[in-house]
This record gives sequence, C-alpha cells and structure tokens, in this order.
Amino acid sequence: MTAPLLSVSEISKRYGAVVALEGVSLNVGAGEFFALLGPSGCGKTTLMRCIAGFETPDSGKLTLKSADLSGVPPHRRPVNMMFQSYALFPHLNVYENVAFGLRRKGEREEAIRARVSELLDMTQLAPFGARRINELSGGQRQRVALARALAPRPALLLLDEPLGALDRKLREETQFQLKEIQRKTRTSFVIVTHDQDEALAIADRIAVMRTGKVEQIAAPIEIYEKPATRFVAGFVGEMNFIEGEIARDDGAAFVTSFARLPRAECALPQGARATLGLRPERIEVSRDGEGVAGRVEDFVFRGEYTLLRVRVAPDVVLRVGAYDGRFAIGDDVKLTIAPDAGVLFAESE
Repeated sequence: MTAPLLSVSEISKRYGAVVALEGVSLNVGAGEFFALLGPSGCGKTTLMRCIAGFETPDSGKLTLKSADLSGVPPHRRPVNMMFQSYALFPHLNVYENVAFGLRRKGEREEAIRARVSELLDMTQLAPFGARRINELSGGQRQRVALARALAPRPALLLLDEPLGALDRKLREETQFQLKEIQRKTRTSFVIVTHDQDEALAIADRIAVMRTGKVEQIAAPIEIYEKPATRFVAGFVGEMNFIEGEIARDDGAAFVTSFARLPRAECALPQGARATLGLRPERIEVSRDGEGVAGRVEDFVFRGEYTLLRVRVAPDVVLRVGAYDGRFAIGDDVKLTIAPDAGVLFAESE
C-alpha cells in the first residue's frame, strides 16, 4: 500500500484545562481533497495549526512524505496555508501578490513570470493582474489568495474556512472552481469547514470531528448514508430520530409508538432500545394508499422539493421530503418507509 502523504498519529493538545485534541489519527493521500468538518470548538482549526507548525502538539506524531515534522518550523515545512481572511497585501497588485512567495524563495524572474501566468490563467484572473486588491470582488480575492498559496508548489495546502466570506451563490460556484483547480494542480488539500454542504460537495473524504476527537472518516456518500454515530447523523444533513425497540418474533422489526417498521438488516438483539436515523427524502408521502397515517402540520418550500412536518403520533413529528404534488397544512397523508431506509443506533450511542 502506498504511504500517505500526511500521517497524523494520536495527536493531543490541551490549553490548560481545555482539551482541544484527544488522540486524533488520520491520513491524507497524495492528490486528495480532505475535509475536517465539525462545529465550532471541535478542534479542527487546532489540528490544522498543528499540521502547519503554528501549534505544537502535547503528544503524538505528524509526518509529511514520511518525514517527522517534530521541531520543524512552519517556514521549513512543504506546507502552505490559506487563511479565512485571505491576508492579501493591499499595497501590491494581483500579480505581485501571487509572486510574493516565489520572490522570497529567490526564484528567477523568468520562472516567476511563467508560474504566476499559469496560476492567473487557472484561476481566471489573467485580466486582473495589474489591479489592486481593493479593486476586486470577494470571489476574486479568494482566487488571488488561492493562487498565491499554490505558487510555491507546496506538497500540502491547508485552507481555513476559505469560502466563509462569500454569499451562497458565489460560494457554490467557487466550490466547483476550487475542486477543478485542486485536480489540475494535483496538490493535496486539507480544508477546515463547519459547512456540511461544502464538505460533501468538494471533499474526497471527510473527517467529522467533535470535542477534540474524530467521530468518522469516510467518503461523503458514506458519511451521509451510513453515519457511524448519532452525532454524525445529526450534524450532516437533515435527519429524523425515532425512538423504539427491536422485535424479532417475525423477522427483524423496529417497533415505534406509531408503527411497526420492518428492517432489512438489524444486528441488535430482541428488546433492545434503539434510535432510527431517517433522512426526510427516504420517506415516501402520498395522499392515500398503504402506510403510516399522518397529518401535515407545516411545510417549507425548498424549490426542488417541499419539506413537510407530519405528525404521526401525539409525540412524534417527522420531516418528510415531498417531491411530487402540493400539500397544505391539515392534509391527511400516508407515509411509506422502506425496510432498508435509515440507520439504527443503539440507545447508548
């Protein structure tokens, strides 16, 4: 098996009584787009700063290209970091901002011109090389910061919430550009984000973090469809959590206060208390026919679908994605839940 580009092994970091990281381990492959995803305070930025060399772990080991990073200062690591604020030089134009790191390395002017031109073309900034930073839009500044970070050809690029300052539409457009640039340069990217949609859209793999620990590392589709813990299930995407218990008298079933739901797969024993995590889009809704009876209490129009709130029991309201037909508050509906829909979590989780 090919050795990973970056290896993080049992990294821990404390700030007094506060545990920022506790035994974090993960690997990033060459040419991989890797995301550190989690809520504020989960440790993702601290981990990134440890990789960059701005923080020193209390214990554990970091290796890059199989070389131990212990004691290696930030400027001697083959790592660049793109900050959330972009940290561009306002007194320099776009060309000189991108060329800055190359000039510090002492590269020849001919090589600098070739590299800067390549990156300005790649980031669609070629017409703006002579402009000052205050003459650019937010999206253009973000691309200048990216080009500057890539200019010295780092082995690893760290991105700290790089799209956080952009509006939603521009952020979505920039996600595609960022992924395309990463593929073209074949540089390994590690992005820190609290935006689940962003991580799902651009990362090859995601590490979901919580209170200084890694909850799950997997490809986006696995994180979404097969969350390893209840925290991951609730943090990534919308999720219904339904309480119940396991019955095995006539095949595996999940017994709730409103229905008995057959289960295609179930490793839990008879009578075990459990929680079913169920995505709204995995629940089919109709006005009649077979299924669980419910009544629409509210809805939110989302464009391509409508998110319904359907009460199926006095103490249970399910969020349901309706893709066909229009529903109004007070409508009686039937819900169908497939035996393989959702993920079961033991009560202790």
